[in-house]
Amino acid sequence: MKDFWLSCGHHLLDRDRGGGLVVTDDFLKAYLARRELTPPPEACVVERTLHAALLADPRRPVDPTDIAAIADADARENWAVMIAWRDLLVAHRTIEAAYLHLVRSGMGRTPPLFVNQLVHVILRNVLDDCQDAFMLRAAELLFRPQRLTSHGGSLIAADDDLIAGGSPHSSPLVSMLGLPANAEIDVLNDDNAATYWARSDRFDTAIDLTVGRRGLAALGDVIVRWLTHLLPLDCRIEPLAALRGVDFTWYVGLDAQATTIGDALWSGEEADQAAPSHLIGLYRLSVTAPAIVLEAASGEPIYLLLAMTPDGLLRMKPQNLITGLPIRHMEAVS
Repeated sequence: MKDFWLSCGHHLLDRDRGGGLVVTDDFLKAYLARRELTPPPEACVVERTLHAALLADPRRPVDPTDIAAIADADARENWAVMIAWRDLLVAHRTIEAAYLHLVRSGMGRTPPLFVNQLVHVILRNVLDDCQDAFMLRAAELLFRPQRLTSHGGSLIAADDDLIAGGSPHSSPLVSMLGLPANAEIDVLNDDNAATYWARSDRFDTAIDLTVGRRGLAALGDVIVRWLTHLLPLDCRIEPLAALRGVDFTWYVGLDAQATTIGDALWSGEEADQAAPSHLIGLYRLSVTAPAIVLEAASGEPIYLLLAMTPDGLLRMKPQNLITGLPIRHMEAVS
């Protein structure tokens, strides 16, 4: 089996009998290795002592007074966020259960980076047996912002961090993997698809999201796997080529821009006005077991919308699939 996305820390986690990811001490220590938490030479003795104690026992209880005693204000804030995050992870039997709790109860002060890292590692679990490079690249859309551009009649999505020139990596494991800081971007195709696994942690492949082509279909396949792993939902997703004949009684925006477009369409705006050129993808979701669908949406088609901002940014919110679908709150993996 080909490995991929080593930087998400998947190999540091255990699996339970239900297929969910179980937090380990090594996984927690990877967070403690983040530069925001590694005490600099000038750090106070309280911060250095706390860091050393947690490296020895990452589940060690931490009293708020321990954090309050740290001299540096930024360090105090970082540690408060980290301990809250650690407590969330260890309070649940699986990573998936922690994620579901987080999205249903509200993100609060949780950094989006941490949420994206959870999505990253859960998807690594979901796609463990996947041999389709297009699905793996499409899955990156769920946890890494994309920059889209039209080229030769195609709509191409590339990793936004890579294009912006910032570090394409945010995991503390990256330096241990010796990954290059810069990389050339290639559009994924049949000829280079076999190279995806070796370069997966560089996030340096682009994907064609033109309507009717393989990229959007692959993303639909990923969404099906995501839903059936997290929820007791047997479903299928059909990519649609146009808005004609679509009744937006129930829809889920997969990003903020798509939600705005869906709201406008639901309010009766014409498609050309509501979604001039920003709508990227449209899917119809069908649930096999209608008993879990809420009564208000029973018998109604469910549509998923994907869109980019006017400046070409796509920032997917996979949590909208958990909170926005009209289904009862049950978990497949908990």
